[in-house]
Order: sequence, then C-alpha cells, then structure tokens
Amino acid sequence: MTGVSGEQPAVLVDRCVCRNQRFLDLLPEARTRSWSLNELIRVTGCGGQCGLCRPYLRRMLATGETAFHDLLPPDPA
Repeated sequence: MTGVSGEQPAVLVDRCVCRNQRFLDLLPEARTRSWSLNELIRVTGCGGQCGLCRPYLRRMLATGETAFHDLLPPDPA
C-alpha cells in the first residue's frame, strides 16, 4: 500500500507486542543490569513468544535505539 505521494506508509516499532513492553522502558533496566539478549528474554519474556521483536531488542542493546522506522528481518529459526 502506498500513500498519495507514492511513498510507503511510516513504520514504527517501539515495543514487544506480545508483552506490551516499550523498548524505551526496557532499555534502562537492561543497561543497569548489563543484560545480554538472552537474559532480557528470560527475565522479561520479551522476545520469547512470537520472537518478532528479537532483532529490535538486539539492536536496542547494541545501539540504544528504542524506536525503529524500518522493518528488520526476523532471527533465523
């Protein structure tokens, strides 16, 4: 689907939908506790159900970004 100008609609990924947890709220705790991705998944459950937020959580931990305007490919099974 494209908009009137032919551009793709805006995308905003800012949370784990399964747990309704915003990345903005997860990042400070993850940094304070020095969580790896696996620890974040184990403690919060985010990324542990459907897994679609896992690549965003990985990037969040690496860069500090908490809102993403591009779709990242899912982690390999």
